[in-house]
Amino acid sequence: MTMLRSLAFNALFYLNLIGQLLLFSPVFFVISEAKAWGIVKNWARSSLWLLKHVAGIRASITGKQNVPHAAAIIAAKHQSFWDVFALLPDLDRPTFILKKELLAIPFFGWYLRRMAMIPVDRARRGGAVASMIEGAQKAVAEGRQIVIFPEGTRTAPGAEADYRQGVFRLYEALDLPVIPVALNSGLYWPRRRFIRRPGTIRADILEPIEPGLSRVDFLDRLRHAIETRSNDLLAEAQDRDGYLPPEPSRVGT
Repeated sequence: MTMLRSLAFNALFYLNLIGQLLLFSPVFFVISEAKAWGIVKNWARSSLWLLKHVAGIRASITGKQNVPHAAAIIAAKHQSFWDVFALLPDLDRPTFILKKELLAIPFFGWYLRRMAMIPVDRARRGGAVASMIEGAQKAVAEGRQIVIFPEGTRTAPGAEADYRQGVFRLYEALDLPVIPVALNSGLYWPRRRFIRRPGTIRADILEPIEPGLSRVDFLDRLRHAIETRSNDLLAEAQDRDGYLPPEPSRVGT
């Protein structure tokens, strides 16, 4: 049954994504930003609906009161595609830090450009950081929230976390609070796998880390907050739904 529901969800999820990209493309690039965000957030809600009613996966996001109605940096654990769209309905005009290659995808990349996402060319090294900060400063001046995945890529549940310097560079340059987000989505939506396991994905938006900390203190505090709570959510998922993280020898592969 899980395999059949996974098959149905994956087909409907990508048909819904592609269908909406094509359907709204004649108007998406000329309507107001507010209406464009309405389309994007309705897509996110429709994806969550499909996830619940087809794959049997619910979403529970707590700590929403910790997201300020102002510019801030959202630093989220990244385990699956769920992390990209599930937070959208609860954020105000978010700007995602994402890899440059996504902009080259027809239609999808055009939408990303229209919504002023910030691409990072990881091959540029130091130049990529400067470009990221420049884009983030512009977004903050417009009152937008910056969303970054500190590990830079999806990480399997329970894997050792490798936090990159980019999140600190943003924290240092923007002088804004950082809101950590812990989650356990990788147990239910495993990366690089077809299966979607029924249950409840949990995400917890944690208390802000105020600006002004040193690099070491900031990264230690961010890592501790996200990893400790994410491990708690993994343990809760094991107790509730019986799902285990991958074996340590296979984590991160």
